[in-house]
Amino acid sequence: MTTGKRIGILGGNFNPVHHAHLFIADQVQQLLQLDEVQLMPENLPPHVDAKPTISPEHRIAMLKLAIRNYPNLTLNLSEIARGGKSYTYDTMLAETTKHPENTYFFIIGGDMVDYLDKWYRISDLIELVTFVAVKRENTGAVVPKYPVKLLDLPQLNISSSDIRARIASKTAPRPNFLLPAEVLDYIDENKIYHA
Repeated sequence: MTTGKRIGILGGNFNPVHHAHLFIADQVQQLLQLDEVQLMPENLPPHVDAKPTISPEHRIAMLKLAIRNYPNLTLNLSEIARGGKSYTYDTMLAETTKHPENTYFFIIGGDMVDYLDKWYRISDLIELVTFVAVKRENTGAVVPKYPVKLLDLPQLNISSSDIRARIASKTAPRPNFLLPAEVLDYIDENKIYHA
């Protein structure tokens, strides 16, 4: 008999992956005693105002470098493999169909809780996963419309867009310590984000 796992899913563009992503994944894994947290890069964001991104190959390579010393953090490349727009419902339906023995926890930022009613097939999605929202410090009380497990974590105010801007800038300091050194070296070696 196969025993199911408790698996966290942290989706995102990871353009690039940084320490706040890794911190959230690690802390949720520990707090909820999950077997692993899978970082799941999206193929194409489903948002109307989709932002341009870099190739999946570069984002995957950076993720592999970032998590290589953390056995409880793994990669889930199902959205990249499927192609097209990345709808969470489609992804989690496929995951739960393939692995019905597992229990899935989908990790979001506390700021996303108010937008869950805009998610594609949210009423069906909440039957497939337990949402885990990481509350941001200095925000008001979050009152979810849907079942959401709320976790308090210290906030690391790091954003991928800020990192990209710093790397593209001729005058900004190198963004050391905002992301793993191996990822920053990879960015430099491959001239990603350089203006």
